[in-house]
Amino acid sequence: MNQVDELAHSILMRAESMADECHDRARVGRDVILRDASERLQLREEKETLLAKAMADRTYRRKVQADELKLHSRMDHLRWNLVQTVIERLPVRMTELTQDKNRYFTLLQAYLSRGAKMIEADTLVVELNANDQRRLQNNWDEFAGAAVPGKQLLLAEEPIQTIGGLCLRTQDNRIRLDQTFEGRLERLEDRLYQAIVERLLPPPRSGASL
Repeated sequence: MNQVDELAHSILMRAESMADECHDRARVGRDVILRDASERLQLREEKETLLAKAMADRTYRRKVQADELKLHSRMDHLRWNLVQTVIERLPVRMTELTQDKNRYFTLLQAYLSRGAKMIEADTLVVELNANDQRRLQNNWDEFAGAAVPGKQLLLAEEPIQTIGGLCLRTQDNRIRLDQTFEGRLERLEDRLYQAIVERLLPPPRSGASL
């Protein structure tokens, strides 16, 4: 091989070496680009997944809160209806109580005893409805004396309009204590509502929802 051929061969070998080198660089560059693209795509997918999860969690919490508000509203409405039902039935139950002579007369004596202690007067007037007047007038002194010893309790001539209970007053009518069922219901209305709600709908146990 002459010098020209050797030079040509050398140039050709060099050219092939440079071509291989460029090819390897191109392959490495392509791999880097593909890897970077894959990582960016993975990061984007993870970000979109987290964003979607956050939106789903927020939507779920809003729905739960809305459902809880609706449930509270329904529970309040139910409580109100139940309380009103009980209140409407009270006159019937109070009338039934007045027909249970032993229980009712014991209650009347308790009203007399408690009321007489609240009014500083030796003589008081007791007002009853017509039915109670008729049932107690013959043994009134014994009935009243057992409830309030040491004071004189006069049975009023005129009956009052009430389901049951009594009114207690001084003779000059300057002090008057309403112990009728209706009067007590009016005074104890808030406590009565609370008691009815607690009895009908006891509070949930600790840790239980609603």
